[in-house]
Amino acid sequence: MQTPVSIILDWGTSSLRAALVSRSGDTLDSRETQSGGIQFVKDGAFEAALMAAVGDWFSSHGPLSVFASGMITSRNGWVEVAYVDAPAGVAELAAGTRRMTLANGAPITFLPGMRDPAAKPFPDVMRGEEAQIIGCGVDTDRTLVLPGTHSKWARVEKGRISGFQTYATGEIFSLLTKHSFIAKAQDPEPGNGPLWEAFDRGAQFAASDNAAADAFFSAIFSARTGILAGELRPEDIMDYVSGLVIGSEFRQARAAGWLKSGDTVGIVGNNVLNSRYGRIAPLFGLEIEVSPADAAKRGVLMIASQATEI
Repeated sequence: MQTPVSIILDWGTSSLRAALVSRSGDTLDSRETQSGGIQFVKDGAFEAALMAAVGDWFSSHGPLSVFASGMITSRNGWVEVAYVDAPAGVAELAAGTRRMTLANGAPITFLPGMRDPAAKPFPDVMRGEEAQIIGCGVDTDRTLVLPGTHSKWARVEKGRISGFQTYATGEIFSLLTKHSFIAKAQDPEPGNGPLWEAFDRGAQFAASDNAAADAFFSAIFSARTGILAGELRPEDIMDYVSGLVIGSEFRQARAAGWLKSGDTVGIVGNNVLNSRYGRIAPLFGLEIEVSPADAAKRGVLMIASQATEI
């Protein structure tokens, strides 16, 4: 049986994911608490929250090294760690880490996020996604998309993350389907699985040569007019809007220069969304590169290995 040597934390706003990792990088155990995100931690009691989540690992294995990434290193988290400016790679991210010691003697290293000072109109930022990008490998120039509430399009060049851009796609979808006319039109009890025909209909319009697809604020109103025209059913709305919103992200990313027909793009991270992004990519003439399922863990370990040598 392998001996654990570290704990890797992906500690975000809404959830805490923890992995118990061996020296060879294998995950020996894992935890996820949906109510363990930083927004649920009261009065800055982050160490207590950590012990509540994985304290038994320390009890069983001693003061393991801890490596933390995500929003836990933001100004609203445990320890604020300054962003590392792009372009940057493993060495720069490792140099930007901060360390402290827990009450039980365990060392904890907080990983920085990244800032793209070249982004307009203001510098763009991310925390956690940079580890996923590093974990996919930076030895080959590539373009990656990381689906999520705030999706990221990023480019790797010459062994470093050269730049990235955020799209608030997931948040826009949530707002539209919970707090707009779309919320009133959709089926209040959606089915268990995606209605791909409805999803594809929205995605295909977003990917089409029709100039009307450039006008997202107009196109989204089709969720209502499609119902009035008898072309969409209430149960179609969620997936139709999903296809339209994600398809519009690809359309805007193309306009911003992140992709062109014939490119290969890696899709990283969110398993629920990966299938949707992977379904849309060919509509824009893209080949899909499969990313490792444990990209985040790999990236943290790569950065941590250099950080501990500094």
